[in-house]
Amino acid sequence: MNCGELLRGAVARLGGDSPRADAELLLAHVLGRDRAWLFAHADAACDPDQAARFDALLARRAAGEPVAYLVGHRGFWTLDLAVGPGVLVPRPETELLVEFALAHAARESPVAVLDLGTGSGAIALAVASERPRADVVAVDASAEALAIARANAGRLGLSRVAFLHGDWFAPVAGRRFDLVLANPPYIADDDPHLARGDLRFEPRGALAAGADGLDAIRHIAAAAPAHLAPGGRIAIEHGFAQAGAVRALLEATGLREAGTLRDLAGHERITHARAPD
Repeated sequence: MNCGELLRGAVARLGGDSPRADAELLLAHVLGRDRAWLFAHADAACDPDQAARFDALLARRAAGEPVAYLVGHRGFWTLDLAVGPGVLVPRPETELLVEFALAHAARESPVAVLDLGTGSGAIALAVASERPRADVVAVDASAEALAIARANAGRLGLSRVAFLHGDWFAPVAGRRFDLVLANPPYIADDDPHLARGDLRFEPRGALAAGADGLDAIRHIAAAAPAHLAPGGRIAIEHGFAQAGAVRALLEATGLREAGTLRDLAGHERITHARAPD
């Protein structure tokens, strides 16, 4: 069977939001090629072993397992990151945190950046790749996640990023930063989406945070003023209906100029604030 025939059957089998893209990514992975190669070689034959491996991956994807876990990597910003079940799959909307950081970190000046809950290292490594003079610290409570993040840093040659194990600000007690960035868990514990689709396979501790989804953000907001340099800024990713609550949490700590940025879908996604000078 050739590649084109395999893809047509896979698309019919998968359904979902992006069956064609998912099938192409999985087949390209099996063949050791990229998607562009598939477009140009639809008539290329697949041997029985390749077809069997593709079929096995399709079955797992049809059951909801994220494509990124199946192929072992995911693109984020300009980077290709290794991922696995121990970390969240990096999402495009999180790149808004990177954009915020770059807008407030001059390329020529040293800047201290803290990434809370780094997971695969996506935010920290993206910032480090764009700001080589930045002193970037990445924290995560999961040793498994930190191992993945460190491996990504090593493979990408981003040796200036320091990875620390611990809960939120605990590993950086007494330190202050110019920028604090966080993509914490923000889904309510009883949200039915946690039992559906890809989310079933991602680490629950990186997704859910209490009855209203704001437990982690409350903790971060309360501790942030003690860890921001004068005039330093914090930016937090959150759910599309949580912006008002997050602004209120940040303002209640004495931080100023709280505002919210929208993602490409128009959803309020990143709320930020500034420490007094």
